[in-house]
Amino acid sequence: MEPFTKLTSRVAPLLVDNIDTDQIIPARFMKGTDKLGMGEHLFAD
Repeated sequence: MEPFTKLTSRVAPLLVDNIDTDQIIPARFMKGTDKLGMGEHLFAD
């Protein structure tokens, strides 16, 4: 197996302190423990 050497991805920096995580995924969408389907609710508000 080859060693992991490079990661390519898209990022969005949040340049603030004390981030309110409800801005990322609002609590009303956090009803389960599975991550499946959460992406469609990112930054919903």
